[in-house]
Amino acid sequence: MDTLVRPTAAAQEAVEHFDVLIVGAGLSGIGAAWHLQDRCRSKSYAIFEGREASGGTWDLFRYPGVRSDSDMYTLGYRFRPWKEAKAIADGPSILKYIREVASDHRIDGNIRYRHRVVAASWSTPEARWTVEVERGEARQPARFTCNFLWMCSGYYRTEQGYLPEFAGVERFKGRIVHPQKWTDDIDYAGKKVVVIGSGATAVTLVPAMADSGAAHVTMLQRSPTYMAVRPSQDPFATRMRKRLPLKLAYAVTRWKNVLYGMYVYQLCRRQPEKVKSALVGYVRQMLGPDYDVGKHFTPRYNPWDQRLCLVPDADFFRAIRQGKVSVVTDHIDTFTETGIRLKSGEELEADLVVTATGLVLVPVGGATLTVDGEPVDLAKRFLYKGMMYSDVPNLASVFGYTNASWTLKADLVCEYVCRLLNHMDRKGFRQCTPHNSDPSLQEEPWVSFSSGYIQRALAQQPRQGSKRPWKLYQNYALDLLSLRFGKLRDRAMTFSR
Repeated sequence: MDTLVRPTAAAQEAVEHFDVLIVGAGLSGIGAAWHLQDRCRSKSYAIFEGREASGGTWDLFRYPGVRSDSDMYTLGYRFRPWKEAKAIADGPSILKYIREVASDHRIDGNIRYRHRVVAASWSTPEARWTVEVERGEARQPARFTCNFLWMCSGYYRTEQGYLPEFAGVERFKGRIVHPQKWTDDIDYAGKKVVVIGSGATAVTLVPAMADSGAAHVTMLQRSPTYMAVRPSQDPFATRMRKRLPLKLAYAVTRWKNVLYGMYVYQLCRRQPEKVKSALVGYVRQMLGPDYDVGKHFTPRYNPWDQRLCLVPDADFFRAIRQGKVSVVTDHIDTFTETGIRLKSGEELEADLVVTATGLVLVPVGGATLTVDGEPVDLAKRFLYKGMMYSDVPNLASVFGYTNASWTLKADLVCEYVCRLLNHMDRKGFRQCTPHNSDPSLQEEPWVSFSSGYIQRALAQQPRQGSKRPWKLYQNYALDLLSLRFGKLRDRAMTFSR
């Protein structure tokens, strides 16, 4: 692996330059660095991480029971087999996996911690980005340059999650915490807990807190979410590991899970009532005929109009049957001194309220972009192949699938970017810029999900187009053909020297 060239003492005042600057040291950023080292060995690079540690989401979130909602055979990297027994892994195990990759491949030596990218400006004459950074605890300004900017900083604001305005919050005498801000001093042993929300975080938190000492946990939701049960261990993967070499067993299991996920998603789209009946029917089977499944577990939308919630080993339903957990479907009227009063008039007593109310989505990590002195409004740009932006040169960002594991798309983006960089080197190009010159291209929303966190962010997000290469198909097989094997030169991509 090529190491970074350190500036000499005489050049310390000069702006440090990299061929490629990766922003974010989470699952995407570490994966991007591995691909660069493997496929673009001559490139100098650094990873700028705004926080004090690597791991991204899996270091940030510390709430009880934090885990993946995708299996690790598809959430894991294509190049690094997942060896643990559990396919639905807990947060610390995923964090260990990411950091092992960084350590084993000497990626961690190229990470600059507490380097928060706040702005980047592109100069066509110089064919480079100038990147403005806040560095260290004091957030001192610093400046760097790079030929290619690779945004791997995720899709949500790490500083703060989404919190609706609730009446009477100031009266509540207990503690209120957002899962994104969970700290070790939060004590819920023997206490009554209300978790507001019904998404993946709530469905994870509720059984975990119930099983680790809470007196009782109530999940308070405005409307139900579809829940799918699967075992935390993959029996197929276990059999394959016994019969095949590790890498081959991992690849076979990965493809089995990819194809099954695609099948389920297509079934949801083509036969939504059939899937709805199956999902709700299984919940009814788990909770018994006397439970009001119609009220608490039958959504008004079709499956995969929003992301399905995964319930590994049916832990959520087991906690309900044991009396440790209650589900309440209602709207909040106001907080009181001792809990929450609902629109129906019912009052929920609480010592601790956890607001699992979602994320705040931001494009390119919240950084502002400028091209040749003109500010870039990403909401007015088209997405090229789901990773680049119209008329923004030499910049790619990683955004995973909404209907499958994040890393499936991230790996493909990494492969494509490396192919792109190598092509530019071979042909002597300094700049690659997607440009839409098709007057028949229709604008479509960035993502067609009805989830609240998606809908709140649509006005700030780039748009997709009505046809290739501007359309997002959310389909791994199609993206595999396009990004791994497809042509780099098309009508939309402009190369220049």
